[in-house]
Amino acid sequence: MKPFLSLLSPLLLLLLSLLLPSWTLASDCPKDCTCSSPNSIFCLMRRSSQMPPAVPTSTRNLYLFQNGIETLSQEDFEGLQNLEMLDLSQNKLSELTDHVFEPLSSLRNLDLSSNQITHIYKDSFAGLELLQRLYLYSNQIESIHPAAFDELTELLELKLQGNKLTMLPALKMPSLLLLDLRYNNIPLPDPADLQTPNLESLKLGGLGLSGLDDKLIGSLVNLQELDISNNQLKEFPHVLRELRGLVILSLAGNPMGPLKWEDFENLRELQELDISNLSLQGLPEDFPQRFPHLQRLTVAENPFNCLCTLAWFPGWLRNQKINLARTEETRCHFPPLNAGKVLERLEHRDFGCPTTTVTTSTVKTTVPTLITRLTSTTQAIVPPKPSDDPSTGTDSYPLPPAPATPTTNVDCPSSICLNGGTCFLDQKGHVECICPRGTSGVYCETKEPTTISTTVITVEPDISSRHVTSSSILIDLHRYIDSRPHIRGIRLTYRNLSGLDKRPLQLSVPATYPEYTLRGLKSNSTYSICASPMGEPNSKDSVCIEAHTDTQQRSTMVAQVEDQKLTTMIIPALAILLLLVLMAVAVGVVCYVHKRRANGQLDFECDPSQLEQEDVKAGLDNGALPQKQPELISSPPTAQKGGLDYEVPLMQQEHSTANNNMTAKKPSYF
Repeated sequence: MKPFLSLLSPLLLLLLSLLLPSWTLASDCPKDCTCSSPNSIFCLMRRSSQMPPAVPTSTRNLYLFQNGIETLSQEDFEGLQNLEMLDLSQNKLSELTDHVFEPLSSLRNLDLSSNQITHIYKDSFAGLELLQRLYLYSNQIESIHPAAFDELTELLELKLQGNKLTMLPALKMPSLLLLDLRYNNIPLPDPADLQTPNLESLKLGGLGLSGLDDKLIGSLVNLQELDISNNQLKEFPHVLRELRGLVILSLAGNPMGPLKWEDFENLRELQELDISNLSLQGLPEDFPQRFPHLQRLTVAENPFNCLCTLAWFPGWLRNQKINLARTEETRCHFPPLNAGKVLERLEHRDFGCPTTTVTTSTVKTTVPTLITRLTSTTQAIVPPKPSDDPSTGTDSYPLPPAPATPTTNVDCPSSICLNGGTCFLDQKGHVECICPRGTSGVYCETKEPTTISTTVITVEPDISSRHVTSSSILIDLHRYIDSRPHIRGIRLTYRNLSGLDKRPLQLSVPATYPEYTLRGLKSNSTYSICASPMGEPNSKDSVCIEAHTDTQQRSTMVAQVEDQKLTTMIIPALAILLLLVLMAVAVGVVCYVHKRRANGQLDFECDPSQLEQEDVKAGLDNGALPQKQPELISSPPTAQKGGLDYEVPLMQQEHSTANNNMTAKKPSYF
């Protein structure tokens, strides 16, 4: 029996390891925190002024988003030498004492944004020799000690935007790739104070600059992104003409006057361009050829003249799949018929392009040409061309000229004809309209049926839903995150359109989790789900969809299919285990019979083999093998897509407790 029991013990341990839920291994998780992913702890909105106690020493990622933490000490980080990511954003920290982070010798990412820090001391970051990303934006920092960053030689990203700095210390960071200084009161750094030869992204927006240092910008040979928006630049900086490797450029909000597109001659590699709020009235027709690699364009807050010279623009956006940012703020200013309309949504006919009209019986043409010899007095109307006067600027275009008439020079009202019709005055001064094909009426107000085939372009929404059950909807956020790489989180708002209670619920998802599951929903209901950037309560960059939950019966069938793998694992294991137990009982009975026969205490004859077979058979006939019990397979959700599904904790509102995010991707907040 002993050898048999020694064989049975490992089988029992294996079976227990399959049946025990994974959360029993996370018993050392700090109070009010979530430890559902390996080596990561989420303590979100704890509402505590202190750090969470007893953080496991194996922790690598610690998220303390919006906890209300007011002070830090070295004791808070003792034993956390394995920590690589620390998020202390949106707390109430006002001071970083010297050597406070020294125990965190492996730390690589530190987020202290949106606190109340006022000063950075010499040794505030002492001991962080491996630090790669330091986020200090949206604080109240007034001064930084000249030696505060001296030990951070491995730093890749430094974000200081949105503070009260008046002076920037010398930065000697050979590995630095991104430097964000926007919206401070500092002057342009001296070339000797900015020793960052590998810098790829420099953001200088909102500093009040009236010019750029050619020597400073020219020394940044690896520069790919430059933001000089919302400064006082009155002309296009000459040094930009030589930045041939520039990929992202923002000139928005500068009093530059009309742009000269020749200045962009060498910037053909641009993929993102922001020329918002530059008083542009139009864009040249060769704009697509000047920027052949453009993927994202921002031209908001410009008084566009939506005339025929700009009719190419909406079609180009759709055909080339250009992402037009701030679409709702990109509207027409003129003519009155289009004033206030969203430029991207206009059709070609809405720009009022003149239509050539021929009323002659004889037309002579010898070669294919656009010029036609007419025998009647009706003149062909030629589309207007941009003004050649350089004083008007290359971004300003005149109104379409009125068609010539032989009897009068009185101007024709420009907006009297609808649907792209062209107006003129007859010999008696009466207004008449030349209607384009497909329209009729005195003022071209009637659209006639047309047989011209049109191609419907379907634009996929940035968010979508899949894997719907009776109580949950999986939201796919891949496209939303990819098109907005700079957001730090997504605010999801959802409400039930089918029930009596239509109050919206909100929760926040980190930008590093492209899939999120809404749970605890009502079955057979329609839900409105909207996504917007976190931290922007009035953001216009919101995308909404509708999704329908399944019925209860179908969802149960889906759940049974999903549990099939777990069932097929448990049933054979239980069967083998119980069979071994029965065999052990049978062997024990046989041994007992032999022993009693040897002692002459049995008063009947029995063949041992026959006894063993009959005993086992009787057990089978009497139902000795127990059936599978429901509680034996009620473990947490297991494999989907062939692997374990980790429940990803959320940065969510206090009233949204029924939702769990899920992903198999390793959490990374940066």
